[in-house]
Amino acid sequence: MKRVTIVGAGFAALTSAQKLRKLDPDMEITLVAPKPEFSYLPGTIWIPSGIREPEDLLINLEHFFRKHRVHFHQGSATGLKEGGRILETDNGEISNDGLVICSGGRFIKKLPGIEHSITPCEGIPAAMKIRERLKEMQGGTIAVGFAGNPKEPSAMRGGPMFEFLFGIDRQLRLEKRRDKFNLIFFTPAPSPGNRLGPKAVKGLLKELEKRNIRTHLGHKMKGFTDNKVTTEGGEFEADLILFMPGMTGNQWFDNTALPRSEGGLIRADRQCRVEGMDHVYVAGDSGSFPGPDWMPKQAHMADLQAETAASNLVAEFNGEVPDKTFKVELVCIVDSQTTGMLVARTEKHNLVMPQMAAFHWLKRLFEWWYLRQYR
Repeated sequence: MKRVTIVGAGFAALTSAQKLRKLDPDMEITLVAPKPEFSYLPGTIWIPSGIREPEDLLINLEHFFRKHRVHFHQGSATGLKEGGRILETDNGEISNDGLVICSGGRFIKKLPGIEHSITPCEGIPAAMKIRERLKEMQGGTIAVGFAGNPKEPSAMRGGPMFEFLFGIDRQLRLEKRRDKFNLIFFTPAPSPGNRLGPKAVKGLLKELEKRNIRTHLGHKMKGFTDNKVTTEGGEFEADLILFMPGMTGNQWFDNTALPRSEGGLIRADRQCRVEGMDHVYVAGDSGSFPGPDWMPKQAHMADLQAETAASNLVAEFNGEVPDKTFKVELVCIVDSQTTGMLVARTEKHNLVMPQMAAFHWLKRLFEWWYLRQYR
């Protein structure tokens, strides 16, 4: 009986567990995470408006663990021994025959004054804080922006920031108080949303103009105060700042011999194998993979990589060649509470569909469908 340890409890981790169990009914699977719960982060865009409540998006995984016969080890990874065969945690060591690292990324919080901003993708508490601040505000300026990791082009999340921005705009309009607020979108990138494809950039810029949202583009970030955003191209006042910094690797990676990219993520090949290590795989935000610089850090991509990692690990156990690779594709609906814009990109094609109410409901339907497997 082979023993596999999975680090994390997000999209990649849970998909890895399902795929491993499907491929090997007898495998011993241990999942390590601080809590036995899954946060459906894509749905947090609807928390500020009240479309979603925290309990709608926070799933207790005890049923999932029983169904797939996964042993849950409560704790956080702290290091590795013996080339990955032993995972160190703050709650003891775990031996394994194979390791799949799906512990996500870490936001780079180095900008001066970044504590004065809210990072929405940090989870449900951050989205609740946005809701509370919006309720308190009678008017003012709301600034929404994102940046990347210059040493790791793929380690960024810009799409959700457009959704928070468009969602707040729509919410204020529905509450008939949009005229009391100024909305500003900012990013060091001269062409925001470029990773979604050139067609998407045009559509997003047009949408910003249509909604009377000011832009501050193409200027390197310098920092924040409690009421100001400062860039090399100037500064502007803001009463509420939402900012998504670029991502890097988890802090526990520093205590290991894991190979790292220049941007701090774990170097892996297209089969999701960690370079130079046996039976050690990585999927999702933790990994730096070969491919186009627009390769997304999103749930769909994490799921594809997780299936690849699980398939190849089992192939290795069976004495087969681990030759499965993942398809690089980006599929998302940029939502704005009542409508949505569909964006899809592969290495050959780029599709952008205009704002439609049907896409908003499709995104909500997909959430329901996806979460059924964990409830």
